[in-house]
Amino acid sequence: MNFISKHIHGDRAIWAIVALLSMFSFLPVYSASSNLVYVLGVGSVTGHLVKHVAIVLIGISIMYAIHRIPFKYFSGLSLIALPIVWVLLLYTALQGNIIDGANASRWIKIPILGLSFQTSTLASVVLMIYVARYLSINKEKQIRFLRSLLVLWLPVLLVVGTILPSNLSTAVLLIALVFTLAFIGGYPKKYIFAMLGTAALFLTLFIVTVKAYPDAFPNRVDTWMSRIESFSGDGDANTNYQVQRAKTAIATGGVLGKGAGKSVMKNLLPQSTSDFIYAIITEEYGMVGGLSLLFLYLLLLFRIFMSVYKTEHFFGQLLIVGVGLPIIIQSLVNMGVAVSVLPVTGQPLPLISSGGTSIWMTFLALGIVQSVTADRTAADDDDNNPLAILSETV
Repeated sequence: MNFISKHIHGDRAIWAIVALLSMFSFLPVYSASSNLVYVLGVGSVTGHLVKHVAIVLIGISIMYAIHRIPFKYFSGLSLIALPIVWVLLLYTALQGNIIDGANASRWIKIPILGLSFQTSTLASVVLMIYVARYLSINKEKQIRFLRSLLVLWLPVLLVVGTILPSNLSTAVLLIALVFTLAFIGGYPKKYIFAMLGTAALFLTLFIVTVKAYPDAFPNRVDTWMSRIESFSGDGDANTNYQVQRAKTAIATGGVLGKGAGKSVMKNLLPQSTSDFIYAIITEEYGMVGGLSLLFLYLLLLFRIFMSVYKTEHFFGQLLIVGVGLPIIIQSLVNMGVAVSVLPVTGQPLPLISSGGTSIWMTFLALGIVQSVTADRTAADDDDNNPLAILSETV
């Protein structure tokens, strides 16, 4: 206990929830990975589990390392990181990867490690930190709309606009969270409504343009429309197939479920280890398991809000909301898709679904949250530090 108290700081309840979710993820990932092995012929069940355990351990290491960094430095780091991640997004988008005839330019390959990296997940975290920085610096200032267009909304447009063609759900969630943070951060409401209208117009023009020139972004708008149509009872066979199998998995789970590893739908449901893992969890652990998982995410949300309440620094408060709230929203979206409350989005379940980049960025965000909770009353010393100077400049 002395070692933990000495080296592990921040909200202990958050550490406990993260540990519970991470350890629990081993069971459904191990079970659902049989779909990859016996249906798709990819690797072995044990191999997928070992890979997932390794990814989680790396994620925990990231969270630990990040939580040891004073949170005020993230302000300056966002200035440096934002143009870098935008270049990475642009490079990713221009690769023009095609999977099953659809534009899937979401990942860049890292040949040395043999891994793929989804740049939009990193860009989302960096952008939220940048927005929190802008709002905190201008808290006591009169915000000029034209200046904010250049300093705040242009970077937001560049990042979200680059993500949009290949990942609509991530882009929509990201822009919604930016507006939420802007509202909480005291950005003038009349300007928020103006930018909301602009964003809606931009999205409409984009969809019309892609419909007029479908070869520019193969099948993307058609995929979005199909997912929305399937939510209302229509849509293509593939999307309907996923939705129906998810419903069957949840319905057959009952109250207590079939038991660990006894899912039937895991071999029939595509993306059973990621996008639809909640359906498999509900099938194996029943309504009790599904509601328990929901309770843990809601408890994490409560601890995030408590951390905001206890934090004295405005930037720290916005930072917790900016990087912590997306984790909860993403989990609710994933579960909402599984139970057919929302259309299919392709969002993984944080800390549970298999993957690499999404898990690491979730741990990164939680590390930032813990960095703030570990230093709620820190004074702004080290004024000569370059990162501290960057954090106070526009």
